[in-house]
Amino acid sequence: MTKAHKQRGPCIDLERSLPSEVGSISPFVDRLMLLIRKCVPDGESEVEIALREALANAIIHGNHENPRKHVHVRFRCNPDEVSIAVKDEGRGFDINEMPDPTAPENIGSGHGRGIYLMKAFMDEVRFDEGGVVVHMRKRAGHDTAKDSQKNPPE
Repeated sequence: MTKAHKQRGPCIDLERSLPSEVGSISPFVDRLMLLIRKCVPDGESEVEIALREALANAIIHGNHENPRKHVHVRFRCNPDEVSIAVKDEGRGFDINEMPDPTAPENIGSGHGRGIYLMKAFMDEVRFDEGGVVVHMRKRAGHDTAKDSQKNPPE
């Protein structure tokens, strides 16, 4: 569904779903990036990395690559920001129980880096519905990666 609203410029609002297959991530992201580049041209690579991580987490950890489950994505682009919600059909998780991937004891672990990257590259990242939904927001012209070097995500 694509909608246009009479706000301070064009607005795009899309809802899509994709199968719980890792191979479906790149084609989906590649198509969505065509729109994202128009919304946040200065932060497009940051948004792309965060989106890929969110989709991988939903497919692998949320849906356990179950072919009967889907990942649902809502994308909204306003003249000054892009927001993305990724929802899986899994049981969720407690974000507070995720170990810090930068802690010395976790450096060798393969877990927790996706969430860390999402928080580093997006202006806002929050988890709802018991960890089943991740909401991410990026403002146009805001270089979150440089800011995160000064203030690393918690």
